[in-house]
Amino acid sequence: MPTPIKMPALSPTMEEGTLAKWLVKPGDKVEAGDIMAEIETDKATMEFEAVDEGTIASIAVEEGSEGVKVGTVIAMLAEEGEDLDEAAAAAPADTTSEAESEPEATPAKSEEKDVVPAQAGTANGSAQPKATPASAGATGKDRIIASPLARRIAEQKGVDLAGVTGSGPRGRIIRADVEGLEAGAAPAKAEASAPAASAPPRPATLGGDLDAPYEATKLNNVRKVIARRLTEAKQTIPHIYLTVDVRLDALLDLRKQLNASLEADGVKLSVNDLLIKALARALQRVPACNVSFQGDELYQYSREDISVAVAAPSGLITPIIRDAGRKGLAQISTEMKELATKAKDNKLQPQEYQGGTASLSNLGMFGTKQFDAVINPPQAMILAVGAGEQRPHVIDGALGVATVMSATGSFDHRAIDGADGARLMEAFQQLCENPMGLVV
Repeated sequence: MPTPIKMPALSPTMEEGTLAKWLVKPGDKVEAGDIMAEIETDKATMEFEAVDEGTIASIAVEEGSEGVKVGTVIAMLAEEGEDLDEAAAAAPADTTSEAESEPEATPAKSEEKDVVPAQAGTANGSAQPKATPASAGATGKDRIIASPLARRIAEQKGVDLAGVTGSGPRGRIIRADVEGLEAGAAPAKAEASAPAASAPPRPATLGGDLDAPYEATKLNNVRKVIARRLTEAKQTIPHIYLTVDVRLDALLDLRKQLNASLEADGVKLSVNDLLIKALARALQRVPACNVSFQGDELYQYSREDISVAVAAPSGLITPIIRDAGRKGLAQISTEMKELATKAKDNKLQPQEYQGGTASLSNLGMFGTKQFDAVINPPQAMILAVGAGEQRPHVIDGALGVATVMSATGSFDHRAIDGADGARLMEAFQQLCENPMGLVV
């Protein structure tokens, strides 16, 4: 009996994903554990393994398809001895490469759904619709076949679906057919065999009569989540910013000594490794900052899980050094290198980037002197670290030159008072300037 291969839930919160790439094709034999596809979630691209053995009979969802709901049949697997054509024919009739259908209130198949725009003058669209001419999106019985998402977009834009040419299976109207259309638009009919034309590029108006050419790039899932979460953070979290200047000379000397002693073990500490440890130890000293705001409750954490911002090809991601306050510097360094490599290869597992009690973002390697970072909810603080540079500095009452770094803490003022935030920044400064506290 053919086995449907369904879109997996690759994390506890995953509801949909992008089928980024197929690594198999119809006719290929697979065994349990073989990698069949790469699936892009909201944070990483993950490999999808086969759980059964057999032969790929058909691919139901093409690679590059976005918004594929968890549980959607994406391919059919034929068992040994089964006819591939029969197995392919056993696939659900309404599987499309667009993967855009939304749940309906009734269990009827979406390709059999009668979609009729509400008539003017009715409050709920219950009036009998007028007869409409048959089109590629109609069945010949004055029914318009359209996906729920296409229907919703058409209603929002005021587009009459009767005048839209459907480019989906059986002439079904899909999202691409109605996007870009204006209210009352009557697009010209396309040849049935011609592919759906993409909407023409829109000029980017910069102001006045000045137009500049541009190229539109579709947002990947990671960038969409970044946009949503950072907008939410700035709109809903009252940020307070506290900055301290940290003298780094002692920390740099300690790093040099430790690297000399760890060279035989293949470990090389970075400044960032020491700063991760310093933030974790500071949170131990000021536990009032190791919290998160949860509506009517305040969560107080007993472990310092530090999320570290890493620039990955798909966008910013924050792998986590868990229990950083109790780990040695060599262990932090080794874990951070492994996580950073996975992040840049889009290979992080959900448990490696979901969670964290506080964050660290370091732009010092780019020469950035100082910046304010946006809190990553539901966390209540993030530490932004700038570049260490030679500056005039008062040393033992006399003006001298020292390596100084500016660090700015962003705090959720609903959960952390200014005085507690200041105490944390002071503790971080002291640990960096007296770094022996990081190795005991």
